[in-house]
Parts: sequence; structure tokens; C-alpha cells
Amino acid sequence: MDRSVAQGRPTDAVASGWTRTASERRLAVAAGVVLALAALAIYLATRTDRFYDHFVWQASAFLEGQAAIRYPVQGTGGAIGNWFFQDVLPVPSADGVGRGLLPFPPLPALILLPFVALWGPATDDQTIFTTLAALDVALCWWMVGRLRVSAPVRLGTTVFFAFGTVFWYSAQLATTWYQAHIVAVGLGLLAVGLAIDADPPSADDDPGFDDPDAGSTPLGALPATWRDRLAVDRRQFVIGILFGLAATARLTVIFAAPFFMLVGAGGTWWRRSWSAGLGAAIPVGLLLAYNLITTGQVLHPAYDYLYRLETASYTALGYRPDWSVEDPRYLPQNAGIMFLTTPDILPARLPDSLGVNDTPVCRGPDAERGLFDVACPLAVPSDIGMSVLLTSPAFLLLIPTLRHYGRSRLVSGALLAVVLVVIVNLMHFSQGWVQFGYRFSNDAVPFVLPLVALGFARLTETGRRWAMPVAMGLIVVSIAVNAWGVAWGNLLGW
Repeated sequence: MDRSVAQGRPTDAVASGWTRTASERRLAVAAGVVLALAALAIYLATRTDRFYDHFVWQASAFLEGQAAIRYPVQGTGGAIGNWFFQDVLPVPSADGVGRGLLPFPPLPALILLPFVALWGPATDDQTIFTTLAALDVALCWWMVGRLRVSAPVRLGTTVFFAFGTVFWYSAQLATTWYQAHIVAVGLGLLAVGLAIDADPPSADDDPGFDDPDAGSTPLGALPATWRDRLAVDRRQFVIGILFGLAATARLTVIFAAPFFMLVGAGGTWWRRSWSAGLGAAIPVGLLLAYNLITTGQVLHPAYDYLYRLETASYTALGYRPDWSVEDPRYLPQNAGIMFLTTPDILPARLPDSLGVNDTPVCRGPDAERGLFDVACPLAVPSDIGMSVLLTSPAFLLLIPTLRHYGRSRLVSGALLAVVLVVIVNLMHFSQGWVQFGYRFSNDAVPFVLPLVALGFARLTETGRRWAMPVAMGLIVVSIAVNAWGVAWGNLLGW
């Protein structure tokens, strides 16, 4: 199973996208720039200012030579404060300054270091990360181009990612939790694209899926000598570093490791796995060392502290203090959020999971409902999350790839990565509340998008006249739903 990635590499120049000639490559670069600028313009135009800027304070602490942030800081006279922050573990300090530890991996804070060195706590981290989110759109365009699918498929998949998934909501909000998603998605797209590009095609590839040698090498087979076993492929090692960095922004991304066992440089499953694993171990090892040095524990204790705090405070959300932070018993209720939760149609009240706001809407017999009327809405999104199949129905385009599981290393690796990341996320007690859609889907999206692109390509290659309109219709509906969600998130102050 080690000669061909079966990754959608075509057998003719027409199907190969925009990568054959220098002029086509320049056109592809220009298109990526235009897409990124368009995304930036739309993300900024739909943004509402928020001040959950934990990573600014974390960067400030690093510049002071500290791991714990100054907390709580009560801003007065226009000064920036952080007294209202959640997700902070107060700790004693030796310098007499109130301090707290953040549980989040610090990679976004490291990105902010030069900006905070210039502007301090007033750093506009939202704009910085919204700009990085627009760069992620360009990376998506580049990554899909490694599949050598047709230009319409490449463009449709990129536009779907930018505006038809909850990444739009994440990019325009760009507060603490979404900053981690933006960083992880960008690094994930880069690692996936490099892995696809580095995996050599076979001359007899079906331009979409099947790996002629998928069953020829037993998965358990190892190279004959220890020297061969320990040989490292440099390209796959670098890919592993990028993958590990993505995991240090969003921890659950590490469970996508099977993708890099099956796809990338190295020539055999063992060498791919060994090389990528060594690369990933560097940033992940540094994160574990950081936890150990700053807290005395390998796993950050703030997670357990916050779990105990939230299970006592937010009982209406179904948290169970007698369960663990990660617990299989959370799977059924969280799967319901991810796949089954719908918006509130003709609501009697605005969304409020905790039941604090009991003010009814649409008072009076003559009240008329409107699409974006806060006083009397037709429908509002659920604040605990919504089904990914409702918010992004174009994910269904991956369905044609499912029958190629076990016959294509790319399809098999991507599906395994998505399933494992989703399962681990669904075991987590909290699912991202308050939010539009299901923000944890960002963790899997770098591995879903190749499947969407290949499914889109296979569907439109059938020659059926309805295929392209159906595919584009799913993308358009996804964009419309996410535009609606972004608008309501801003109206409700999420």
C-alpha cells in the first residue's frame, strides 16, 4: 500500500488544475491572494469588538519573565482590565501581584509577543487573528490545489471553508478560544497540503481515489533492519513538526495522527509514521515540559479546577461533577449537540441555556416576526451549538469518498483522523458554549476538506446534469446559514 496516495492526481493536463505552467501558477497565486483579501474584508465587516483577550495577558506575562498572568486587573479610566475573565486558575505569587494560570496551550500568546511588546495590553488581538484567519483561507486554496482537482472544485471547496463553515464565525469573533482554532487550522492545512504534495503518485492512479497497492503490504510489516527502521524522511519530519504545532494550539488535533501515518513522504507506512512522529514530538514535548515547569504537572491542573467550577455553576448544561473532564458518558448528549440540535423556530424567548433571561419576545397580538428582529424573531440559533449538517450541509459532499475507505490511503487516513478527533471532542464535558454552530468542528476541518474536494470532484465527474447544481447548491446554503449565524451572534452579543 505504499506506492500511490490515490489523491486525485489526474491523468490529463485539463484536469490538473492551475499547476502546469508558470503563468497558471502565477494565476493560482493571484487567486489565493484575492480569496484571502476578500475573506479579510468580509470577516472585518462582520466583526463585533470583544475583549476576551487572555493571550494578550499571557504574552505580557512572558515578557515579564512569568508564566502566570496578572489577575484580576480592574481597568479604570479607559485602562484595559481582565477581572471578568473566565478560565483562569488563581495562584499565589512571590511578587505580591495577583496572578492566575491559563490552561490554554500558549502558542497563540507566542505569536502575539512582538505585538504586545509594542502595544502592551491594548494590543488589538482580534484584528491580528482575523488577519491570520484570512491567511488560512489562502492556505486552504493552496492545499486543495495539491489534489489537482479542477478549478471549479478547488474554488468551491475554498469558498465553502471560508464562508460555509463555522470558521467564518470563528474568524470574525477571534477571541481567546477562536484564536486557538485559527492557529491550529492554519498549521493543519499546511501540514495536510505538504503531506499530499510529498506523497508520490502512481502512474496508473484512478484520478480520484483508488490505490492499486492498497492491500499489497501488511500494515504490521516493518523494514528489515534497525537502520532502515530509524531512517528519517526530512520532508515528513517537517510535516510532523507542523502537525505537532497545530496540536499545541488545539490539543485534540493530535488524534489526527493516522493521516500522517498513511499520507506523506517516506515510501512506507513505518517511515512516514516514524518521521512525522519524531517531528510532532518536538512541539508536543515542549508543551508538556512547559506544563511541568510552570505547574509541576504534565497535564495542566487548571482544566480540572475549571471543570469543578463549571459543573457546580452550569448545571443546566448537563455537566456531571462525578464524571471526568473527558468521559465517554458525555458522548450521547454531545453527539446530540453536534448532529441533532436545531435553531429555535418561532421562539417565545431568546436563547439562554442557564435560564437567567426570562424576558419573552413577540409581546402583543399584532407582533410580526422578522428574520433579524431581536424583539420578535422568526428563528434564532441555539447558544449551546447547532448541528454541523444544518450549518454546513456541503460537508455531505464527502459521501462519494466513503466507499474508497481501505482502497485509498488518503481517504482512509482522512476519515480515521476525522473520526478520532470528533470522538475525543465529544467526550469533553463542554462543547464550546456560547457559540454559533459547532466550533469544535474546526479541529477536524483540515482533514475533512480533502474529502469534500474529492467527493465534489467525483460527483461532478459522473456526467449527470444535476451534479454540479446540487453541489453548488449545498455550498450556497452553507454560506447563507453561516451568514445568518454570524449576524445573530453579533445581535445577541455572543
